[in-house]
Amino acid sequence: MTKFFNRFAKDESGATAIEYGLIAALIAVVIIAATQALGTGTRDNLQQVADAM
Repeated sequence: MTKFFNRFAKDESGATAIEYGLIAALIAVVIIAATQALGTGTRDNLQQVADAM
């Protein structure tokens, strides 16, 4: 039984899936932030064009 727990404690195969999940979440947050910033800038530019008309 001790060998089983030692083998289980040393097993790191699941860690890579968690790391990939964290990387994907971080990329998603960056994309959302960039999209919101771009959307705000675009809205402001279009509003200036509409006001000029």
